[in-house]
Amino acid sequence: MIDNLEYNTSREQLIIPEYGRHIQKMINHASSRESKEERNKLARAIISIMGNLQPHLRDVPDFQHKLWDQLFIMSDFKLDADSPFDKPSKEELNTKPDPLYYPQNYPKYRFYGNNIKIMIDEAVKWKEGEMKEALIYTIANHMKKCFLNWNKDTVTDAVIFNHLFELSDGKIDIRNSEEVLLDSSVLLRPKRKFVNKKFIKKNNRPRKRY
Repeated sequence: MIDNLEYNTSREQLIIPEYGRHIQKMINHASSRESKEERNKLARAIISIMGNLQPHLRDVPDFQHKLWDQLFIMSDFKLDADSPFDKPSKEELNTKPDPLYYPQNYPKYRFYGNNIKIMIDEAVKWKEGEMKEALIYTIANHMKKCFLNWNKDTVTDAVIFNHLFELSDGKIDIRNSEEVLLDSSVLLRPKRKFVNKKFIKKNNRPRKRY
């Protein structure tokens, strides 16, 4: 009895652990059969057992395709059996997907974020007028707020105007403007939570004393 004990350290590593070791042993046994007819019979039986683990999906065609693919993968592509679907290949499984492209932005003033640059580029395209001027000062106030969130010290409007001039490649120049941006205390003012007093009930009746 002791001689028949198996330890995980001596067992082979499971390819798809979700199906357990018994399914893996059945697949290994099917792969070792010499008769192709017997291998096909065992493969269909194993697919049925694998489908029973998720009975609500076993009759879905896409799920059947997935089961057959997993069957060949768990056999390390050594099982020679007829499949109703195209057999996967080892090369296809090991093929790495193409790397995703991520925009590489390295702004000089990272505390403003990438959206500020997009807003500035859009403001440059606008026609001259009150709307464009209002947009520019809205952007400048937001830049000042971002700066203060990064650095709690005060910042002068001249610094913001210089940064705006630099980020717009010199296309927006309000450095000599007499307009004043919002005060730091206003930009950093915490938002008050709205409380609907209509639903607050107070029980002002005196308590009974016994």
